[in-house]
Amino acid sequence: MIVITLSDCPPKVRGDLSKWLIEINTGVYVGQVSARVREELWKRICENLRSGRATMVFHTMGEQHMDFRVHNTTWEPVDFDGLKLMRRPLPFTRKHADTMILEKGFSKAAKLQKADRIQRARKHTLNQDSYIVLDLETTGLSCAVHEIIEIAALCIVNDVVETELSILVQCQKPLPQSISKLTGITDQMLIKEGVPLHKALLQLISFVGNKSIVCHNAAFDFGFLHAACQRTGLSMFHNPCIDTLTLSRRKVFDVEDYKLNTIANYFSLDISSQHRALADCYLTYGIYKKLNEL
Repeated sequence: MIVITLSDCPPKVRGDLSKWLIEINTGVYVGQVSARVREELWKRICENLRSGRATMVFHTMGEQHMDFRVHNTTWEPVDFDGLKLMRRPLPFTRKHADTMILEKGFSKAAKLQKADRIQRARKHTLNQDSYIVLDLETTGLSCAVHEIIEIAALCIVNDVVETELSILVQCQKPLPQSISKLTGITDQMLIKEGVPLHKALLQLISFVGNKSIVCHNAAFDFGFLHAACQRTGLSMFHNPCIDTLTLSRRKVFDVEDYKLNTIANYFSLDISSQHRALADCYLTYGIYKKLNEL
């Protein structure tokens, strides 16, 4: 489903839209089209709607099950941890084409917060020559009841894998058969090669240090790590994190979903070894590099 609203719409654009959508009210168009047609229609709107405003809302496979775009509006769509929100305009006044100056009365606290964000963003950007790619394998989806069974990480320095970390983690309960089938990890492997959770977390914390972290679906991995640290009495690291799931939602379109294997397949990456933590780290690393090229 797609809904487009327009103001000051030229006849040319209205004619293009009426070929694919139904005009249910003046300037309001509704219909069902493919992602390719949707992108072409929006491109045509932006090219020809010079003074008018446009808004497009459409169905996606993300968490909100919807996405939207705007043209010639003061409100700006922003991505907040995978959720698309609208940011209303701040009390700025334009005095130069490339300079935004705050109006009198804007709070000093907001100015300080903005300066702090800029400073942290600069530090974060400078640190991108060295970062960690992280992935976990678990016995299920809930960090409250399920356990970590494998931790893996890559240390990337100047766009080259410098070192690897791969740890099997002992768990308290037998592995579900579905997890063993999916990952190839067995109870015997964990008994023979696995280490206690406390020791595995200490190795990970030491490996990560103060570097930025890249992972796919950060909320999942960090949720399990936070829960594991609480159970073992360790302090969780609070390093900056780049989520390739969020980046994919911003930059990749016309995919069924944003799972790791779907995005990897979109970029023609080898997915034959997925569902093991170290292999998924390499997939995430490849996806991150491809996303940075877009």
